[in-house]
Amino acid sequence: MTNRKMFFTMLWGAVFRRRFRAMMAVIASLVGAATLFCLASVCVAVPQQMNEEMRAYGANLIVTPASATGKSQGINTATVRNVTALIGAGHSVKSAAYRYESVRINSAPYTIAGVDVKAVRALNRHWNVTGDWPGSGNVMVGRDVADALGVKVGSRVTIGYRAADASASASSSASAKSDSDESTETAESSAQGTQSTQTTQGEQTTQATENGRVSSDIMDNNGTEFRIAGIVDTGGNEDSIIYATTADVSKLAGHERGADVVEYSVNAMGDELNAIVNRINKNTNTAVKAQTVTRITSSDTRIIAMLQTLFWIVSLVVLVLTLVGVGTTISSIVSQRRNEIGLRKALGADSRAIGVEFYVESGIYGLIGGLLGTAIGYVLARVLCATVFGRAIGFDWLLGAGSLLLSVAIAVIASIPPVRRATRIDPAIVLREE
Repeated sequence: MTNRKMFFTMLWGAVFRRRFRAMMAVIASLVGAATLFCLASVCVAVPQQMNEEMRAYGANLIVTPASATGKSQGINTATVRNVTALIGAGHSVKSAAYRYESVRINSAPYTIAGVDVKAVRALNRHWNVTGDWPGSGNVMVGRDVADALGVKVGSRVTIGYRAADASASASSSASAKSDSDESTETAESSAQGTQSTQTTQGEQTTQATENGRVSSDIMDNNGTEFRIAGIVDTGGNEDSIIYATTADVSKLAGHERGADVVEYSVNAMGDELNAIVNRINKNTNTAVKAQTVTRITSSDTRIIAMLQTLFWIVSLVVLVLTLVGVGTTISSIVSQRRNEIGLRKALGADSRAIGVEFYVESGIYGLIGGLLGTAIGYVLARVLCATVFGRAIGFDWLLGAGSLLLSVAIAVIASIPPVRRATRIDPAIVLREE
């Protein structure tokens, strides 16, 4: 019998003659592989899943005009298309444009936003709307506005546009679109620049006249009557805004112009999202300034960081437990085979051959446990993602291969101390005991 055949014969006997010990080693590797693969799969899938879920809670990037001229004219449709194409390269993206104007209701100043209802509705699925969204001749008011006016769905209000009041709502309209200081500052400056131009245009064509003169009376209640179709309640700055269709706002103001703010919900986060922002800001052809919405991006980053930290802590604990489990099992096997090892060394077997046999045996336990554990871990990860996120995840073959190799490596590493003790057995002492 050749040495190689003898080696595999003894290996076969060592694995299958001691089934209970072998099963314990396989189970230890299986539990470790299943837990690690499940955690790793969830850790890889969760950021993407969470990013998609968080997109239902509004924009994570806003765009405003960069220059003074752009602020007065707003962001035109062509620019919006170009920026959307730039952002959407390799990412799914939703967008909504907002045009802000200062208006008066019962002589009190308010801010009205002209929007594309379909786009805003798709972008802000978390908004709690009682009634309907804006339509032609119909507006949707924020909860704070409704409470201040004492109106409800179905009520009618007269909204008046005063170009001289145009700059009054710059701050409130801008801050409604972002909770970050940087975003608010940019949006405010955009709205202020816009309103200054409106004042000039209003002096020429759009201001209300009284007896042939421009009316600046703040008590003037003339305007256009609108029906309140719905009330939006978000608990944020949106509650202080009146929403109407872009066409109605243009008709009310007497002129058309671009958007003051364009919101984007991009399927990206962290450094990837910052790279998109930098790419837009470096593109001078767009004449816009982009920035992230801190409220959304910081939440994404914080939650994902917490999950990844938890993953590493649990993974470390599982690795230690797996090493202990496999090491203990191999130590038990070595103790049971002590006499056999002493006899083989007395017959001329060297320590290296004995060590290789035990390492291969441990690797087999790790391989079997890794295969079974990876399969079980994938099932657990799939069930977990389906339960929590309502989505299925595919099998990551690269992660599966890594799990398998790690299981084998852990099993071999765990067997090093007991194998070193086995190779130091003195055959004379063992045979004397016999």
